[in-house]
Amino acid sequence: MILDHKFDLGFLPTPLHQLKNISEKYAPYNIFIKRDDQTGLASGGNKTRKLEYLIQEALDNGCDTIITAGAQQSNHCRQTAAACAIAKLKCHLLLGGTAPEKFNGNLLLSHLLDAQIHFTGKHRKGEDIDRLKQKLELEGKKPFIVPYGGSNLTGALGFVNAMKELKSQLTAQNLKIDYLFFASSSGGTQAGLTLGNDLHHLNINLIPVGIDKSETQGLSLEEAVLNIVNEGKLLLNIKKEYTLSDVKINNDYNEAGYGVITKNETEAIKELAQNEGIILDPVYTGRAFYAMMDYLNKNKIPKNANVLFWHTGGFPAIFNDAAKMK
Repeated sequence: MILDHKFDLGFLPTPLHQLKNISEKYAPYNIFIKRDDQTGLASGGNKTRKLEYLIQEALDNGCDTIITAGAQQSNHCRQTAAACAIAKLKCHLLLGGTAPEKFNGNLLLSHLLDAQIHFTGKHRKGEDIDRLKQKLELEGKKPFIVPYGGSNLTGALGFVNAMKELKSQLTAQNLKIDYLFFASSSGGTQAGLTLGNDLHHLNINLIPVGIDKSETQGLSLEEAVLNIVNEGKLLLNIKKEYTLSDVKINNDYNEAGYGVITKNETEAIKELAQNEGIILDPVYTGRAFYAMMDYLNKNKIPKNANVLFWHTGGFPAIFNDAAKMK
């Protein structure tokens, strides 16, 4: 099956367990966590799942170089650099902004992983990729483009497979999840979870929490997710008609915009750290976990529900925002 054709990068399955202290604090809700911060690739994270399929596609096409893009503290870029190290591929990262005096957080890790870093000013979503691709081809390289966030159908297959993994764990623990909270930024994770939820008949209510307000290639995030989902349903033979209502994103917690750390993210990071010893990141999981806390505090979902938070990783970015964590 297509889901089995991948380049192994992660330590899978990642743990699924109850947050006992958080559950006690937010009773009568039962809170669980899926630990994709434990995938093992250069400190872990959810992009490992996408990269298993994207790297395999690059190798299948005889490519020797990977190009991708993101913000300077991109978890995706850090994990892409690590995946390239394992697969013996050259890695080029196009990162927004200008070169800082000191590298820290994910940027430092990407450098240590031997990625060639190009700083691209206001362009953090790969606007300059084609120019670099042409340059590398003239040098005799065969580059493969990994899209922003690893978010295309190939990458999304990682999360279709993740839902298969989750189903096996839920069966083993005799557990049914009612609601699933996660950060949604470039769309691939959400698209894969949506497809996997239906393919594997999990019937979970997905609550994607918006992280980035800007468009990607002229599309809203919901439109981008829907496009991947509609492409994926054909590949996976899912008999369902999807509309924008099936991929609705909650942007109520996204007023500050991408990468802006507010007291909400800081509060969420401290909440999970001080109750469960688990570290969130300030951009993605901090915002998504705060959203879940707000839902529970305000009883926005039925009491006694089993609620799962999908920890997509990213803690190295904390070291870039240390002053805001006090």
